[in-house]
Amino acid sequence: RASFVTKGKIVEFGLVISLPGMVYCRGEVDALRFSSFTEMFAWWADSARTGPALCWATERGLKTMSYAELRQAVAEESDRLRREEPLGRCTGFFFTETGPDTLIRLFGAVAAGRQIVLLDAETPLPVLKGLLPYTDIDTLAGDTEKAELLAGDLCRPKVTDGAGRILFFTSGTTSRSKAVTLTERSLCASAWNGGALLPLRPGDRLLSLLPLHHVFGFVCSLLWGLSCGAVVQLGRGPRYFYEDCDLFRPTAIAVVPALLNDLLRQKALNDELELILVGAGDCPAALLEEAKAGGRRVCFGYGLTETSSGVALSLGDDPHLMTVCPEVTVRLAEDGEILVEAPGCLMQGYYKSPADTARVLSDGVLRTGDLGEKDGDGHLRITGRKKEILVLPNGTKLFLPEYEAEIAKAISARELAVTLRDGAPVLLLSGDVRDRARIEAALAPLMAARPRSQRLADIVFLDGPLPRSGTGKPMRWALQQRARQG
Repeated sequence: RASFVTKGKIVEFGLVISLPGMVYCRGEVDALRFSSFTEMFAWWADSARTGPALCWATERGLKTMSYAELRQAVAEESDRLRREEPLGRCTGFFFTETGPDTLIRLFGAVAAGRQIVLLDAETPLPVLKGLLPYTDIDTLAGDTEKAELLAGDLCRPKVTDGAGRILFFTSGTTSRSKAVTLTERSLCASAWNGGALLPLRPGDRLLSLLPLHHVFGFVCSLLWGLSCGAVVQLGRGPRYFYEDCDLFRPTAIAVVPALLNDLLRQKALNDELELILVGAGDCPAALLEEAKAGGRRVCFGYGLTETSSGVALSLGDDPHLMTVCPEVTVRLAEDGEILVEAPGCLMQGYYKSPADTARVLSDGVLRTGDLGEKDGDGHLRITGRKKEILVLPNGTKLFLPEYEAEIAKAISARELAVTLRDGAPVLLLSGDVRDRARIEAALAPLMAARPRSQRLADIVFLDGPLPRSGTGKPMRWALQQRARQG
């Protein structure tokens, strides 16, 4: 690897990465490290090699915006906010539009020194009402209807030191989700980390289908492309998932496992697609192999909201054997827990939750709660999860203590646990199988109130008590083995 510094950026070229059994080389690669979004847009606006920055669908066809136009629009929005809305200090964003308007307003708000909170527009209104005071949101953008409904719940402006801070929720927006405090700089650093291992080129077309309120979607289906000078194609939303590849003809795409499965079942991937990045949840090896049809390159990524997304990427034939990103250090604790040091990418902490922060982050080391192993060359493999959280195939997380408590109350039982089988939650219950009909009826209202991906796929009855550790906690790995047996 060779590098040089120009205009304050580190530019790397002739990138050569050694992998088990192969060498991956891609010449004339620019992996540029930016400290801000506006710096990113300005660099590519001044480059003679780059094409459009954004592309989106309109009733009249596809429309594009150049990097120069994006830079200008963001600057104008930043100036407008400073001039017309001087009191706003913390803005919550809903991404409900398919064009660039909300993105421009977000980038402009960041440039104007606002604190930003990314919100899921599908979150129930009562939950949103509780999240506004928690995150100090005093203005809303991206969804006029939601803004009107929540106008009476907005905070009085009080954030005075939020410049550069961007808050993401850990597992979709729920009443128990923690807001992770990231920064414009940490997100840019994460995009550089990913681009250094898996570079895109100016001229590549990255289709953005993932929700941008999720850090994997924000970094890997947006910033990854913009940091490399590619064109980011803004998808039209879930209703058009199966049609957007045919419309936009992307060369690269980032997906969660559930979306990849759906696209493959619908035969929706276009012939020009060269690269698929899969992340935000465990993915069956068979699904990754199926995605390689037609010579596509398929990579699997591991990361967390707390690390601004990427920690490691698979670059070779084994999708679960991953190369650690350049500015990330991974160590394993005695029990196999993955410990991450990434000074440029780590969160500042959980918003207004110093105790929660201290439990996972100390002296620049993040305890991920995931278990892993490393081979002799330093490649990382994920082997399981230490935390009592299930990560579903669509990337959302299920907080087990809360979920199991709700089930226990509904069916008046104590000896139970939930685990994953084939990507779906399964209930393990100490009891008589003849009670199945009664239990299913008791659970019906609870399951109906949950998103489909969080509903129980099966109930497994155990002859005896649940396997537990010496401290009385369920042994999750043993439960998963039992669930697989049916």
